[in-house]
Formats: sequence, structure tokens, C-alpha cells
Amino acid sequence: MKRIFIAFLFLSCTAFGQQPISKELTYNEFLGYVKKYHPLVKSANLEISEAQANLMMARGGFDPKIEVDFSQKQFKDKEYYSILNSSFKIPTWYGIELKAGFDNNEGVYLNPENTTPSSGLTSFGISVPLGQGLFINQRMADVRKAKIQIKLSQAERKLQAVSVLYDASIAYFNWKKNFEEMKLYETYNNNAVIRLEGIKSLITQGDKPAIDSIEAGIIVKNRALSLEDSKLKLAKAKLELSNFMWLDNNIPLELSDELVPEAALESTLQETLKTNDLLQENVNLETHPKLNALQNKIEILTVEKDLKQNMLLPKINVGYSYLSEPGYIDNYRFDDYKIGLEFYFPLFLRKERGSLKLAKYKLQENEFALALEKTQLTNKITAQKTEIISLVKQKKLAKDLVDNNLTMLNSEERLFTFGESSLFLINTRENNLVSAKLASIALENRFYISNSELFKIMANPD
Repeated sequence: MKRIFIAFLFLSCTAFGQQPISKELTYNEFLGYVKKYHPLVKSANLEISEAQANLMMARGGFDPKIEVDFSQKQFKDKEYYSILNSSFKIPTWYGIELKAGFDNNEGVYLNPENTTPSSGLTSFGISVPLGQGLFINQRMADVRKAKIQIKLSQAERKLQAVSVLYDASIAYFNWKKNFEEMKLYETYNNNAVIRLEGIKSLITQGDKPAIDSIEAGIIVKNRALSLEDSKLKLAKAKLELSNFMWLDNNIPLELSDELVPEAALESTLQETLKTNDLLQENVNLETHPKLNALQNKIEILTVEKDLKQNMLLPKINVGYSYLSEPGYIDNYRFDDYKIGLEFYFPLFLRKERGSLKLAKYKLQENEFALALEKTQLTNKITAQKTEIISLVKQKKLAKDLVDNNLTMLNSEERLFTFGESSLFLINTRENNLVSAKLASIALENRFYISNSELFKIMANPD
């Protein structure tokens, strides 16, 4: 009868304290909330909208313009002058500007050069830059850079979103790790409490020495201390995870006590992060957001360099306008015209040459960064793959250690029922089993983090 009681004592330790799971918050579901509602992910999407607004502003440099300039002077019943100059200008892509105008000037003291026919004077003309500004100018450069900036913003949005998802993943894995450690300590704390009560009963019956209750009590206190510390860590991990839980309209969520992490995370993790395919095939870095961002920066700097290089040319603007009275617009008289020539050229070009050199240095700096980043990404991906493969092997070894220590503990408990072992040896075996399980949980956590790091390196949040 005593053996049956002792056997029941140890068998009940493994079944006591297990509670039904109320609801799992799966990893995939959690990432879905982060992608859709997290403020930083939304902020990353705003960068694309800002880039599109900048493109609209840049295109505004090519908007047609209406200009009207009117001035009049009246003094002592005399109209000194009345001057109306109006124009309609159409900027074109290659720096050429089309212009239509209407002037109507009159007055007693009007400057002779402003004299127009009584019905006014119309003009149709064109202005052409023959040096600076013909093939590239500030308006063209702004539009080109704004278009490239949209692609740059898209790449940076991916990088920022991946960074948020990575931090959220680490918080989730930390929550799962602390939850499993708490459940482990809770189970073995319950075991220690049951064992203490059983030892006290055996001592009362005279089958065990009283000192065994002291040893069993020490184990209970150690288990309770570890359990309380694990609860504290779990509470902090849940608060950290809540930082990534949001609803629409920027409403933060607090993690409910009924929610628990995904139990089968190991089998779904790589599919969720899409790292399973990366381990089997060579990775194509041509579409990597970080490389795309650097390439887009190089393209922007190239446009800037071309603009600076264009500044080395002399500024030569030639304009021609055909003049006609409004009533005689059909009678073309090409000998009625207005022409203009503007020339400007610094003799030493020190400002322009210095600005061009700086643009070239910035361009080279980013080209070096792009080449370095390609090599670093390749090496990081290789290292991360190697780590994941190694962790898979380590996890198997850790599981074998847990199984072996569990076998040793079960054997020691059977020996105890026959009076051939002691409580000290059972506690030692159980401590080894707890340590092996903690090591296994830590390896699982490293495996999760390693996959999320590969996800972060690949930077593909979609």
C-alpha cells in the first residue's frame, strides 16, 4: 500500500495544475495587426504620399502662367500714362518657353519705347536657352528627382515596415519564451508542493525521516521564487508586446490575460516569415529594398551632378517675338518683331567647378556604399542560413537531453518507491530536467529570432 501511495504521489506531479487554454494569439494574426494598424507602419506609408506631393510641386514648374502688369498715372486732369502689359507663358520640357502677349499703352508723357497702336499690340514669341538650361535645368531636375524619390520612398517604406515587424516579432518571441518558462516553473512548483505533502504524510507514518521535509520545503521555496520571477518577466513581456497592438484610429490595445502565444509556432514560423524558401534556394538581391534605396539615391545624385555640370556652360538666352496689331493678325509682317539676346559667363567658374566636384564626390561615396552593402547582405544571408541550420540540429540535441533527463527522473522515482533512492537524488534529477527544458526553450527562442533576423535582412514585408 505504501508503494502505491508513493507511486501515486509522483505520477500526480505531471498532471497537476494544467489549465485549458482560453485563446491563442497566433503569430500570423499578431503580425497582421501590426502591418495594418501600427502607427509607424502607417507613417511609412505617408512617405510615399509626401513624395507624390513633391512630384506635383515639381511639375508645377511647367504650369502655364498668366501675367498682367497695369500701371496708370493721373495728375491735374492729365493722364500721364496708362500702361498694360499682359502675357501668357508656356514652359516646355527642354527649357524652351512659348509666350503670347498683349500690350496697350497710352498717355501724354508715355515713354516713346512703350508706344503702341491705339488698339494695342499683340506678340507671339519663343525664348530658347542655347547654353545653360537647354537639355537640363532646375525645373527638369526637380521633376526627375521627384519621380526617383517616389521609388526611394517605396523602398524606405519597406525597410521601415520590416524594422517594425522585426521589433514586434522579438516582443512576441520574448512573450512566448517567458510564458513557457512560467508554465514550466508553475508545473514543477506544483510538483514540489505535492511532494512536500506526500513526504509529510510518510513522516507521520514513520516511513521517512523528518529531515526529508526540510529538504522538500527548500525545493518548494526555490520553485516558488523561480515562479514569481518568471511571472514578473511575463508581465513585463506582455506590456512590451502591447506596444505593437493597435486598432484603427490609433487606438492602443492591452493584451488580455486570456490570450496565450501560439503553441505550434515552430511549425508555422518559417511559412509566415517566408524564410523556408530562402533556405532552399539562392537569393536574388536585385529587388532588395536597401539596394534599391541606395540605387535611387545614386540616380538622384546623378541628376544633381548633370545639373551642376550644365552650370559650366555659358548662359545664352535668345528670344524672338512676332508683333502685330489685333486687327491685322492675319496679315503676317515678319519684319515686325522684337528680339533679345542674354549672355552671362563667369571667367574662372570656381563656384561651378567646386559645386560639380562635391556632387561627384557624393556620387562616388554612394556607389562605394552600394558595392559594400551588396557584399555585406550576401554574407549576412549566408551567416543567417548557417545559424538556422545549426539551431535546428541544436534543438534536436536539446530535445534528446530533455527526454533522457525525463527518463532518468522517472527511473529515480521508481527506485524511490522501492526504497532504493532518496529525495535528494530525485530533486537533483528534477533540477537537471528543468535546466534541460529551460535550455530547450532558450534554443527555440534563438531559432525564432534567427528566422526573424533573416526576414529583416531580406526586407520583404509584403
